[in-house]
Amino acid sequence: MLIAERADYILHRLQELYPETPVPLDHSDPFTLLIAVLLSAQCTDERVNQVTPALFALADNPADMAALDVEQIRAIIRPCGLSPQKSKAIKRLSEILLEEHGGSVPADMEALERLPGVGHKTASVVMSQAFGVPAFPVDTHIHRLAQRWGLTRGKSVVQTERDLKRLFPKEYWNRLHLQIIFYGRQYCTARGCDGRVCEICRTCYPNRKHPKKCHKA
Repeated sequence: MLIAERADYILHRLQELYPETPVPLDHSDPFTLLIAVLLSAQCTDERVNQVTPALFALADNPADMAALDVEQIRAIIRPCGLSPQKSKAIKRLSEILLEEHGGSVPADMEALERLPGVGHKTASVVMSQAFGVPAFPVDTHIHRLAQRWGLTRGKSVVQTERDLKRLFPKEYWNRLHLQIIFYGRQYCTARGCDGRVCEICRTCYPNRKHPKKCHKA
């Protein structure tokens, strides 16, 4: 298969497998999504969803969150890991939203990336899932699958994002990044597939003899 043929097959197969693409992180608005995505760094979505109800019961908006002490936030989010950094970032970004954005999450990539604890991937998730703006958030799992499927030779998530955006029509980006995550969790896991096991890997590379070595993000 040529790379364009692989991309077309993958797009249509994932559409068949995952016609619905619910956001894995529980949230009710852009602010709670922003906080949940921030907490998901080096943490599972399942764990985040266990932690956020208690946090959002105390503060589900920037004003209430900014009013909390850092230690109050940290005590709740501790199971998510990196709690010292995350708690400080959550309080400070809430203050900035009040000071600079009228208490609302800005629908602007650059403004989001300037917030404490918010990197490009987090900002991309918020833009795509909260505001419907085409974006292609790439995490380490999408980076790995894109290499296994021959969609990129990128040695970083930045290059992988650029390659995937070139390959797939913009109108599919917001759903496709979730579909790849769903497939990776179900079929093409880090340890369960080495580039020769799952359906998509076998279809794209039926003659692959050796495990696919992937560049880490």
